[in-house]
Amino acid sequence: MKDQIKTLARQYAADIVANRRHLHANPELSFNEYNTARFVAEQLKAIGLTPQEGVANTGLVALIEGRKTGSSENRVVGLRADMDALPIHEANDVPYKSTVEGVMHACGHDVHTSSLLGTARILQELRDQFEGTVKLVFQPAEEKAPGGASLMIKDGVLENPSPASMLGQHVAPNVPVGKIGFREGMYMASTDELYLTVIGKGGHGAMPDQLIDPVLIASHIIVALQQIISRNRKPANPSVLSFGRFVADGVTNVIPNEVKIEGTFRCMDEEWREDGLRRMKKMAEGMAEAMGAVCEFTVVRGYPFLKNHPELTRRMRSAATEYMGPENIVNLDLWMAGEDFAFYSQVVDSCFYRLGTRNEARGIISGVHTPTFDIDESALEIGAGLMSWLAVEELRVKS
Repeated sequence: MKDQIKTLARQYAADIVANRRHLHANPELSFNEYNTARFVAEQLKAIGLTPQEGVANTGLVALIEGRKTGSSENRVVGLRADMDALPIHEANDVPYKSTVEGVMHACGHDVHTSSLLGTARILQELRDQFEGTVKLVFQPAEEKAPGGASLMIKDGVLENPSPASMLGQHVAPNVPVGKIGFREGMYMASTDELYLTVIGKGGHGAMPDQLIDPVLIASHIIVALQQIISRNRKPANPSVLSFGRFVADGVTNVIPNEVKIEGTFRCMDEEWREDGLRRMKKMAEGMAEAMGAVCEFTVVRGYPFLKNHPELTRRMRSAATEYMGPENIVNLDLWMAGEDFAFYSQVVDSCFYRLGTRNEARGIISGVHTPTFDIDESALEIGAGLMSWLAVEELRVKS
């Protein structure tokens, strides 16, 4: 079946590219993927599928039922693609450049969606040759909290039928086209936003004895919070605490009444995540109080950390090696970015792998979330074919 999949991926490659270009030219922001969802639904209906629309408002789910009969129970594998774009003005001069001012597919979700549509077409054509069910998940709002994955789970995407495993792929602009990356275990970080307001008593900079200086207190808090990362965290547990915004709206000789701080806390352990946030809140509030001020400490919860199930990931790596050749499989490093596929990985065996899209010879080198991001479109044929093969191989696993 591998050769059949490769043949079909090559046969449908031009259509997959066309779909990607359509999606790239017509991006929609998180929770507003209405036209994208309609386009996806049309494509699925055209190949004989009946998508369930309106999941988490703009998400879709469709089933491909294998018709080959066997003695084993019906196994289900889920395949996920995200659909939303980013609020970025595209700087690329290409025929498929975004037609929506200030909105761009700068994280490859157009690639993920068009690739999964290609996978759907391949597997629908080959459904007589495998047993089990493939659950296609087209998900909104990966880029915006609380994350479309969490909402689709609430809407029952992991039920009726329940997948034994979930697979997701993501573009990798740092990996050459033609190569695929895997990592077992912890892979991507949880993402929480921190908002602190330190309230003191402002006044003339020449009379600090009559003030409660929130600038000085906030500075102490920022430095002290790093101690939690260096002294309370287990050394083997990756964590990042960064502050990117510090607003003290005074002037040279005027100390403000309050200071606002914004930052991010990222880690790869849910127990440490809770402990770390608790310690930060306690320390910040306590330090401010000790210095005569008040600290309001607010956490906006983001995504959990993403973990690739070791046994599943080993199976997928082995299958990818068979499909791509061992020279085209690479190891991935830990990545402290966030990804809402993590919600699936917390409740079902999951594998999130990377699809190489870089081509230095053609100048395709920009990273995600930049206005010049693009891909070598030969990755689309690979992405659609490989995910088809991985799904078929996973359906063969006996429960």
